[in-house]
Amino acid sequence: MTPEHLPITQYDSQLTEKHQRLSQLLSSYPHPEIEVFRSPVSHYRMRAEFRLWHEDDDLYHIMFDQATKSRIPVTQFPAASQLINQLMPIMIDALKQEQVLRHKIFQIDYLTTLSGEALVTLLYHRPLNDEWIAAAKVLRDRLRQMGFTIDIIGRATKTKIVLDKDYIEEALNVNGETLVYRQVENSFTQPNAAINISMLEWAQSITQNATGDLLELYCGNGNFSIALAKNFNQVLATEIAKPSVESAQYNISANNIDNLQIIRMSAEEFTQAMQGVREFTRLKGIDLQAYNCETIFVDPPRSGLDEQTLKMVQQYPRILYISCNPETLRENLSVLSDTHAISRVALFDQFPYTHHMESGVLLTLR
Repeated sequence: MTPEHLPITQYDSQLTEKHQRLSQLLSSYPHPEIEVFRSPVSHYRMRAEFRLWHEDDDLYHIMFDQATKSRIPVTQFPAASQLINQLMPIMIDALKQEQVLRHKIFQIDYLTTLSGEALVTLLYHRPLNDEWIAAAKVLRDRLRQMGFTIDIIGRATKTKIVLDKDYIEEALNVNGETLVYRQVENSFTQPNAAINISMLEWAQSITQNATGDLLELYCGNGNFSIALAKNFNQVLATEIAKPSVESAQYNISANNIDNLQIIRMSAEEFTQAMQGVREFTRLKGIDLQAYNCETIFVDPPRSGLDEQTLKMVQQYPRILYISCNPETLRENLSVLSDTHAISRVALFDQFPYTHHMESGVLLTLR
């Protein structure tokens, strides 16, 4: 697959292969039929990063062949959103015409939303000065006059220049309700917006009749906890990254959520607090005993849940586990299956045409 061509005619077969692979990975654990959620076959990625290559007077986006490491020029990238594809040639033309913006630039990062906002980050191997700021503002204003809702950031070593703001705001239609999410540059966001909606709707559906409160670990910008808050009396969520916590706090307010509290802690730290191993000043004023969490939600990194968190998670009647790595999910299930059974399982095709897949399981206490 080249960057400018997607094997769209092979989409169904690659999705079937993922379904079969997930079934095989979960074969040791009794489970119901896997629910499969398809991705759009193109323009599904809301963000993309490209290196830039200078060749005499020419300049172009490039990607690297994974096998040969050779450079591949990219003029269009159909995996990315239509907005990114619209911006790519415009940005190249603008950089070629303005030496101040072009000089020693080596990368462009694009972040977009379904709601039509764009954030473009220009990365340099040189210091950025007032002359760069003036030229970047001219470019930003020209793009806005062309109809783009866009902001520009400049980055260099130990430097980040934000002309207006370093975030965009996404609006997702989830089961007929519009949810607003602030997404900050250089922070994690779900790359495939359509699949993100499918994950949120699936999570809402399987917790619709839940009782008690929800505890979420690794909550990011509140992506899931905000969508799930209406299904629980209270929601307590943890996240360690400061920009994500700040975004989550904004998103709570923007969506008028009044039963969700975010704590800036890692999952490992929260586990230690729950087990009484350590005390944390960040928990002062928070009465953990006031929460009756009967459901725990985890969306861990690719390494999965650590041993102590696994033990803590097993204390909850219901475990909702979203995984970006089915291999570590299987490893975690070897422990979780001692106490819980799989009652729902889903495959989310977050990354079409790659071997990566997102999956979700609902585990209930035996």
